[in-house]
Amino acid sequence: MERLIFHVDVNSAFLSWEATRRVKQGLPDLREIPSCIGGDPRKRTGIVVAKSIPAKKYGIQTGEPVAMALRKCPNLVIVPSDFELYDKCSRAFKAICASFAPVMESFSIDEVFLDMTGTSYIYPDPIVTAHELKDKIRTELGFTVNIGISVNKLLAKMASDFEKPDKVHTLFPEEIPVKMWPLPVRDLLFLGKSSEKKLKEAGIRTIDDLAHEKKPKIQALLGEKAGQQLYRYARGLDDSPVKMKPDEAKGFSLETTFNDDLVSMEQALPILLEQCDVVATRMRRKEKKCTSMSVTFRTLDFRNRSHQTTLPNATDMTDEIYKNAKKLFIESWKGEPLRLIGVALTNLTNESFEQMSLFEDNEQKERHRKRTFPVKKMYRRNVCSVKNPYRKDILH
Repeated sequence: MERLIFHVDVNSAFLSWEATRRVKQGLPDLREIPSCIGGDPRKRTGIVVAKSIPAKKYGIQTGEPVAMALRKCPNLVIVPSDFELYDKCSRAFKAICASFAPVMESFSIDEVFLDMTGTSYIYPDPIVTAHELKDKIRTELGFTVNIGISVNKLLAKMASDFEKPDKVHTLFPEEIPVKMWPLPVRDLLFLGKSSEKKLKEAGIRTIDDLAHEKKPKIQALLGEKAGQQLYRYARGLDDSPVKMKPDEAKGFSLETTFNDDLVSMEQALPILLEQCDVVATRMRRKEKKCTSMSVTFRTLDFRNRSHQTTLPNATDMTDEIYKNAKKLFIESWKGEPLRLIGVALTNLTNESFEQMSLFEDNEQKERHRKRTFPVKKMYRRNVCSVKNPYRKDILH
């Protein structure tokens, strides 16, 4: 039986959710005026998180400083983020989506995959069904979504990114030559800027070019694994299932973003310590140990830099994890202002054996295993997550 997959994506989620609340309060609709969700323009770290279509016409881009956006559009309405509102709207949105399908995968706060395979007796026409779902969300919740329909997750997500807002699109295999192959190669899902640059330098400018190039050449340009995956994607091939529950953790990570510049080691290290304690605690609850770890930080140019190390022994102890994280951070950070710090523990094992040293106090190490660090919470927002292999920026 051929699969049938929907990808449902909220249009400009954060801005739409805030706009819906304001309309109910009798205030202007943010979606119809130049507006954005962003930080305090008086602080140079404030950035545009989401923007309205009228704001886009002024050349305002997601991720740019709010101060720059105001220079482009002095009348721009700026609204701060409200994550409690976003969580409430997300739950309501997903509840409606789940009522339409036997299997729903929550992909992010504002998008889901629905596996509609085998529902033809209930929903004979998938396009009609998608319109019913889309309209139900708009009527009951006050915001719009796009829905992409296809035979796999890749093509369904590509389809939902076509013309917005409030649209239903299909991208079935027979439609790939007309709807997908003419697109610029950068529009292929999961293809990052670095990969785009390498492909363009090799004369590969469209998805069509990539789909019809020889696979060994693509792998030589992008690496064996990434080249294989993107070559398949360019041909519309994807067999990943829609999963109601996520896979068991392959790693534990915690990232902290900041509204203000983080500029000193005195600011950074307590945050890094608390992150190590949180992820180590979560790992111990799963009775796992890690053999690798990494530290990531993001500078004001929005570039993520990650540095990884392999541990001499598998460990789940906070102090050992923090010792290595601190070393990685000190070695790699050049003192530039930071917007984000993150710690990830990977290469998990159930191995209980640990090589002992004659010079270590192993009783003290066992006490440290359950140690909790009283750290002042200096950060604005935490995102605890297992690394998702299906994110947009996974391939670079």
